[in-house]
Amino acid sequence: MVLSKSTGRVRGIRRFGAIARVLVKHGFSDLLDRILNRSASFDPDTPGKPPAGKSSYPSPRRIRKVLEELGPSFIKLGQLMSTRADLFPPEYIDEFKKLQDRVPPVGFEEVRSILENELKHSLDESFLSFESESLAAASVAQVHLARLKSGENVAVKVVRPGIDKKIREDVRLMYYFAEKIENAFEIGKVIGAVNLVKEFERNIYRELDMVTEAGNIERFSENFKDTDELYIPKVFWSFTSKSVLVMEHIEGIKMDRIEELRAHGIDPEKVALIGLHSFSRQLMEFGLFHADPHPANIIVMYDGRVSLVDFGITGYLDEETMMQIANLFLGYAEHDYTLIMEALEEAGFINPDTMDLAGFKADLKDISEPFYGRSLQTIAVRDVYDQVIQLVMKYQIRLPRNLLLLLKTFIQTEALGKILGSSASLLEVTRPYAKELLMRGYDAQKLMRNFGRETRSLAGYLKMMPKAAYDLLRLAASGKHRLEVKHTGFQQIDTKIEKGINRLTIGIVISASLVAASLILNSSQKVMEFSIEFFGTQVVSVTALLGLVGYSMATVLGLWLIISIFRSGKM
Repeated sequence: MVLSKSTGRVRGIRRFGAIARVLVKHGFSDLLDRILNRSASFDPDTPGKPPAGKSSYPSPRRIRKVLEELGPSFIKLGQLMSTRADLFPPEYIDEFKKLQDRVPPVGFEEVRSILENELKHSLDESFLSFESESLAAASVAQVHLARLKSGENVAVKVVRPGIDKKIREDVRLMYYFAEKIENAFEIGKVIGAVNLVKEFERNIYRELDMVTEAGNIERFSENFKDTDELYIPKVFWSFTSKSVLVMEHIEGIKMDRIEELRAHGIDPEKVALIGLHSFSRQLMEFGLFHADPHPANIIVMYDGRVSLVDFGITGYLDEETMMQIANLFLGYAEHDYTLIMEALEEAGFINPDTMDLAGFKADLKDISEPFYGRSLQTIAVRDVYDQVIQLVMKYQIRLPRNLLLLLKTFIQTEALGKILGSSASLLEVTRPYAKELLMRGYDAQKLMRNFGRETRSLAGYLKMMPKAAYDLLRLAASGKHRLEVKHTGFQQIDTKIEKGINRLTIGIVISASLVAASLILNSSQKVMEFSIEFFGTQVVSVTALLGLVGYSMATVLGLWLIISIFRSGKM
């Protein structure tokens, strides 16, 4: 991918001129001047009053108009930007959400050409019937209804001809503009314009690949094979390729047609509960979730089952993230803000060294407490979302894409629950799945798997240690680097050793005095006997007197040593 091109080379792309004209048309000539390194009449990053009639930053509506006129690729980019509430203010997010991915369908003959080229058979050989009018059309692909020779009714999703070439050219230009915007405007660095394009590129190419979408459908089908409430359409792999997806056509009612559901004896609240339970399982059990659950993508079958369709946008969660989300849900369900803070810290969203944790916890509690115990009908998840995003921006927390996608999916799920009149509480529905996930995380098999993973990591570290030690010693021996070893905590070591030796010496003296005194007193030899008046006339020898003195000294020293040891507290 071209990340840096000279202006001249990029101008060689025919599309560049069209983009430049659209920017000028909508009043972005100053932006274009800055991008092309021409003198600009206004610098939005420079403090001070802008020229008359111009505001510091362009209005969200003008940006939306530009994206719409630039076509499908830029509309898709705007839709991605509408999910990045951690980067853009609310008024921009609301405007980006108005971008509609609806374009006129491609002619039937072009669709026929793509199908026959991909399937290596004529249309009549592959299908019993094929409707020339499209059922739905978007910028990347369009859908037609057909019937296979085997009799199954199918939905055929066909990637628009030439769309991949157009997207490659647009992505190249997006990188060019993003790089220039980051260099010219401080706000470009703040939002990470180049990274935003990278994210768009990754998503759009995944959406262009029908094999990837078919694989997602298969995974969902396998995940929910044990339930009768949720139905995942079948993929016909023999008719599926990179540009064509053929899947079972689901007959039923769109989820938001409440009266029609009731007319067929289907309880809308039950439908909402099926959706909430399935969403909880996607998050807490499988780590794969349908990230675009709007009414057109959820069909209620006539027998009451719910079917998900259009798996072009999905989100993925690794095992560690699933555990963190489970802790968050459980913390919220049980008013345990310590658990919530621990989960956020483990996920790396909050840094105790750089953040005011007490303030963050208080703010989080302020926005969360009013929503406890309330049903979906009385909670606007959008309001909660807006407050959470304000908190994210206040404390400069950068959320990964999949979690932002998850927040967006929450809003859509809540909107569907309200449409269906659900009285369920999202936290209460999710709580048992969160508990089960956390319990599953500590079972023996999981612990052994984690132990094995950590052991492999340790083995890798041990394998690298000899080379690391060699490199370290080689650098030290070269004389270009100096190896210094600093120790702490040894300042009082000499005093402690001296005190220990003194106590040992006194102990030896006491023992020697006791032994010597005992030997002298038990000796049969008497040296220099003399008489003293003590309770009568007593005959005492010098040897006996020395023995008594030895015993006395040993007793005094022993008592002193015992008392000093007791007083030190290190018995």
